Amino acid sequence: MEFTVSKADLVRELSLSQGVVEKKTTIPILSNVLLEASGDRVTLTATDLELGVRCSCKAAVKKEGAGTVPARKLLDFVRLLPEGDVHMKFLENHWVTITCGRSKTRIAGMSRDSFPELPKMPEAIAEISVKALASLIARTSFAISMEESRFTLSGSLLLLRPDSMTMVSTDGHRLAFVQTPAENAGVGQQFRALIPKKAMGELVKLADDATPEAKAAFAGDENHLFFQVGERLLITRKLTGNFPDYERVLPKDHTHVATLVKDEIRAAIERVAQFADERSRAIRVQFTDDLVKVFSSSVEMGESEEEVVSQYKGPELEIGFNAQYLLDFLRVTTQDHIAFELKDQKSAGELRPAGEGIADQYRYVVMPMRI
Repeated sequence: MEFTVSKADLVRELSLSQGVVEKKTTIPILSNVLLEASGDRVTLTATDLELGVRCSCKAAVKKEGAGTVPARKLLDFVRLLPEGDVHMKFLENHWVTITCGRSKTRIAGMSRDSFPELPKMPEAIAEISVKALASLIARTSFAISMEESRFTLSGSLLLLRPDSMTMVSTDGHRLAFVQTPAENAGVGQQFRALIPKKAMGELVKLADDATPEAKAAFAGDENHLFFQVGERLLITRKLTGNFPDYERVLPKDHTHVATLVKDEIRAAIERVAQFADERSRAIRVQFTDDLVKVFSSSVEMGESEEEVVSQYKGPELEIGFNAQYLLDFLRVTTQDHIAFELKDQKSAGELRPAGEGIADQYRYVVMPMRI
């Protein structure tokens, strides 16, 4: 195989594969990227057997073929080359010669035969706005469980309907739910699947590199999900198991609402949290007429108290919350005001964006703590 490709194009596509390539693996070939040259393009493929990415760029192909090269080493080296064209030639012993200007280098590769085959993408069932998908991920992924033993909670539930797209994440202590209007052509019935957290991170990278109006062709088979964005394809294994019944968790009978300026309450919690217990991150939030007070104290660090003006009329309530859980929501919501909805001191609290002109529904449920 022999081809010439622009350095900038090669670096861009190689960078996208780095999040998928296995850094420490007992299977050496998974540290490599597969390069395939045919027609006027070179295609790059990387996989860790759970997640795979395939992308391509224009190339002047002199001889078609395929070969694999260590992905990290290739990217680190090509980045250091001068701007211009990079000429790559794969030899019979699987080594590759890289020529650029006055630079000539040889890298040891491996046979293409031992590189795993990725499943083929079936017919697309929907076209999803890439930016809308990235927005769902940003507003829910922080609530994914970090405990490996809770396998079904180590990703998010994606629900597609003909007129909406929903994503839900939970770790058992909190739950993030977002539903946004969407014209998903081809989704006649509800489609649901569990997406692993690592795949969600790679989807955000694809979105960051796509145009604002870009669409992802979406498909799924028995074991995999497929997201095709232009010339780039992301394949991920589905998570198996039953996701919790999130509709039972979403409160239906909140009777008290405090409306707050997001930046004010966020800054207050950030300061007060400096004096919270390092393990529990527990703070107390007190709701009184037109005022919300935030407290924390620890024997080692000291104590802190802040007041924030709010729109609240109701009984005095004092509830313990994990400060980090509240901050996770306040750092990703884009609205200027938030609504803190409550029932009593023993029930879960709910945070939502507040204000007019909100096209989608964003609900964040946090369990109280005993302090």
